[in-house]
Amino acid sequence: MIHETQNPKLKPAAQKLRKDMTREERHLWYDFLKTLPVNVNRQKVIGPYIVDFYISRAKIVIELDGSQHYEPEHRRMDLARDEYLAALGLQVLRYSNADVRERFSAVCTDIWKHVFSDEGPHPSFGSQMPPSPKGPHPSFASQMPPSPKGEG
Repeated sequence: MIHETQNPKLKPAAQKLRKDMTREERHLWYDFLKTLPVNVNRQKVIGPYIVDFYISRAKIVIELDGSQHYEPEHRRMDLARDEYLAALGLQVLRYSNADVRERFSAVCTDIWKHVFSDEGPHPSFGSQMPPSPKGPHPSFASQMPPSPKGEG
């Protein structure tokens, strides 16, 4: 069970990561994930890892990958992480930061389909699938500094 995999030593790091989300993480969080009619956790500690987003209802982990994730060492670390999470019964959805910047609507639709695959559009959204993704949230768009190169 996920609650049995908590690692209290990682809690301060997870809290810091929640405060220091990348531009792409903020965009996905404020403009889509936060609007979903299910609970979504940011920077969730699961075992020895901190995942970007976790949707317990669907047993889904969402990871946003910066350019460093395509280097061989990071690929190996990501594979080990994915195997650990899969052993807990979790599905990992990975998207590049470029996907979030350039194909935001497609990323949102893919996440929606994974979360709500068994029931189609959520009744609170009528026939709309998913909630219409928009640009950066007006409350923080002007305050968003660019992400450091390779962050994510």
